[in-house]
Amino acid sequence: MVSKIGIVRDNRFLEHETGLVHPEQAFRLKAIYKMLDRDFGDALVRIRPWPAAIDELEMVHTPAYIEKLLTTADYDFTYLAPDTPASSRSYLAAWLAVGGCLRALESLMSGECDCVFALIRPPGHHALPDRASGFCIFNNLAIAARQGQKAFGLDRILIVDWDIHHGNGIQQIFYEEREVFYFSSHYIGSFPHTGDLDEAGLGPGLGYTVNIPLPKNLADDDILHCYREVLGPIIRRYRPQIIMVAAGFDGHFRDPLGHLGLTEKGYGGLTRLLLDCGDEVGGPPLLLALEGGYDITALAESVRAVLRVLTSDRGESEPDIPVTPLGRDLAEQAARVHARYGVWLDRPPEHL
Repeated sequence: MVSKIGIVRDNRFLEHETGLVHPEQAFRLKAIYKMLDRDFGDALVRIRPWPAAIDELEMVHTPAYIEKLLTTADYDFTYLAPDTPASSRSYLAAWLAVGGCLRALESLMSGECDCVFALIRPPGHHALPDRASGFCIFNNLAIAARQGQKAFGLDRILIVDWDIHHGNGIQQIFYEEREVFYFSSHYIGSFPHTGDLDEAGLGPGLGYTVNIPLPKNLADDDILHCYREVLGPIIRRYRPQIIMVAAGFDGHFRDPLGHLGLTEKGYGGLTRLLLDCGDEVGGPPLLLALEGGYDITALAESVRAVLRVLTSDRGESEPDIPVTPLGRDLAEQAARVHARYGVWLDRPPEHL
């Protein structure tokens, strides 16, 4: 039973300014923080981040790119990439976003918390070793995974990416490794247009990347059925020592960028599914890091739904996840591709 829930929160994340019309705005976090104060009070363990160290950033990013980010402090406003602006204080927010995930990792590995939600910005899953991309400056979870390997000897790290945009940065960094298993569900018709079913890893990492391209007509029950039939076996076979979640909420039907058919109840259901599957393999700690989500009402409600599940009484029975034709089709497509690798299933099931 998850009992000690932490959050990473800091008003300095609000100092990353992106311009008047950019979707990734400080008011996203303001809405979440307001919801936390109203609905959770002192029920969550407050974890204050500190800036990451240079050598921690260099576990993923090149020195030249880190230096480039530092130079943005000299300008009121500039661009690291066409879609990724930076203000004079963006470097600090980016350093803190990584540091918040590293601090979360420490609290999980020490037993201070069973689960931590890093409510941070800028997001990270598109960031590449040598450049910013897709609103992302540093790859927050990738650095946390590297630190898990280096400082805690972890060799079975599962990263689940439910942001509606494919986390091409995370995938690229770990594509040839089996020590970090990357699972992503995303709408492939949107940025960055990567993450096909057959992108499954290379060399020692073959079979340790699983991509689930999603259609526009996706609903909560569809994704829950797919996750149960694909992610469930992955967790049971891989037996992760920690689960990290690139927690984007832009698949919500109200989101202006993602606008699929998901609701806050769906995100709560995904969280419950992760906890239940994790319980089957000893209950690995859970680290969630905020990624996308650009309708502030939908975003705050979705984060609340996740935290409600994490703080709820796990003894209560939950409704069964219904079988849906779309969910079954998505799972079967993934099974047909991955059965040949023998990583999380041996052969395609006849019926999911």
